Amino acid sequence: MNERDVQTQWQKVIQRRSFLKGVGMATAMLPAGGLLATGVKAVAASGPRLTAGDAAILRFLAAAEIIEADLWQQYNELGGVDGGNPAYIAALQNLDGDMPQYITDNTDDELSHAAFLNAYLMARGAEPVNLDEFRRLPSTGASGARQVGRLTNLQKLIVDTSFYTRYRSEANPDLGAPARQAVNIVNEPAIPLNDTETPPNTEQPVPPTTASARRMQAIANTAGFHFGYIEQGGASLYTSMSVKVTDLEVLRIVVSIGGVEVDHFSVWHDKLGNAVSQPLAGVVDPVTGVTFPDLNNPGGELAQTNKIFPEPTRFIQGLPLVSVIRPSTTANAGAVATIKSFTADLLFQGQPKEFFARVMALAEAADSAKRRV
Repeated sequence: MNERDVQTQWQKVIQRRSFLKGVGMATAMLPAGGLLATGVKAVAASGPRLTAGDAAILRFLAAAEIIEADLWQQYNELGGVDGGNPAYIAALQNLDGDMPQYITDNTDDELSHAAFLNAYLMARGAEPVNLDEFRRLPSTGASGARQVGRLTNLQKLIVDTSFYTRYRSEANPDLGAPARQAVNIVNEPAIPLNDTETPPNTEQPVPPTTASARRMQAIANTAGFHFGYIEQGGASLYTSMSVKVTDLEVLRIVVSIGGVEVDHFSVWHDKLGNAVSQPLAGVVDPVTGVTFPDLNNPGGELAQTNKIFPEPTRFIQGLPLVSVIRPSTTANAGAVATIKSFTADLLFQGQPKEFFARVMALAEAADSAKRRV
């Protein structure tokens, strides 16, 4: 999906919202519901109230973590340690035998981030974030999935895989450098859709030999790239927000949680490479035609699957190249950029315009925050 397509889709669902004039806590938030009801209790505010900017940053990050927790819960139900879809688990384990444990741990991390950020907002006298009214999207019909409303769609995605080539080159999008897609993943599910085309007890040999096995492996491969896409976005988002923070305790929170997002990305960046290297490379989804080629053949630094650490890039003009998180500017990695990227990913497909208005209000407030000296 190109920039024009993203903008067209975005305008269709949100347009300009008159209520954003003077947006504040009352227009962007609802009292915390199910998330804080899990046993997390906010302590009484013991320090000064947060600045408006710091509160806006934390509210958007809480919303982003709630969204991430929702998608990771879906992955965990099907493919985690206690996941209920054996064939999906087997296909994920073709990428790495520890994938179920990593999925479960990543899910726990995002749930903890969301709960903590909301509790901290309350402790500092600010309103928490609640998106429960938008848990309306359907669950997949595949074995293992709970039949509950979702915030996010994983049943048809357009995954931006440009992070793969970006981190292997000197390219820095903050300086206008483009990065090509590593794999073209368009309209592909990242979780099994039903038990008919992907029976839950299907054998998943390497390479897959049946249509059902190829379909399931392509779905698992898509999940692997989607894991990397989501977590590299979190790494950039927290980096971009950190330079806007005023309160030192808030800064400590932002950089500490952001560091975990970087850790997540490093793991998924490593594991997804097994989908596009031998002996698994070459899988083609028999339904969508999405193909996972061998990126080591013909290879080169922009494709080599074991080059997972960020190559040095241009960061500040006139200074040497340096290995850094990128992008990190508000324009490319901020809150609005995050919501636009998730929209292009089709992560919110099926949500009403009110949902987009809510999250975009949070995003615009966060991006408008400025550090007070």
